[in-house]
Amino acid sequence: MLRLSTAGLPTDATLYQAAGIDQRTADAYDRLLESLYLLDRVPAWSSNRFARLVKRSKRYVVDPGLAVSAARIDSGSVLRDGDLLGRLLDTYVAAQLRPEVALLPRARLHHVRTESGRQEIDLVVDLGGGRVIGVEVKAGAAPGSRDARHLAWLRDELGERFVRGIVLHTGPRPFELGDRLGALPICALWAPTW
Repeated sequence: MLRLSTAGLPTDATLYQAAGIDQRTADAYDRLLESLYLLDRVPAWSSNRFARLVKRSKRYVVDPGLAVSAARIDSGSVLRDGDLLGRLLDTYVAAQLRPEVALLPRARLHHVRTESGRQEIDLVVDLGGGRVIGVEVKAGAAPGSRDARHLAWLRDELGERFVRGIVLHTGPRPFELGDRLGALPICALWAPTW
């Protein structure tokens, strides 16, 4: 169940019921998978400026290839299922950002989602001191301002504490999307050209 819900926010009950196991067993499996570095939890970001944010952690299978292999899914199936493709890209980006964020002294990786689900940001890098960078992951090659709307919401709510919003995409070039909002190819994570 975890491999199919990577980068998602299912409740614990949803996972263990779908897997046909009890909560105690599911908790033991979670601890084991985290101890083996096969599962990572990205906590929800919180701020006293926001009253109604989801508090559940996102669960990530640490490697999207592992998730696909464990689920016995081929590339054609991934490409036909937009939701799964999005989850796997999100998982891939989180795997690439995790070591980069670890190099920053006080930085931590989080996610944001309002309880209503109206605003959701895939990853938030909390730089410490109240400063954040928002990251959205899109499977498209040419994201537009609509793809950055949740980042714009966070920017408007946080003001100067919002350092930058980035829409990572599958296209070939970087470009601006608005005030402190930009689009970068996912490959820029290895070869910064921005």
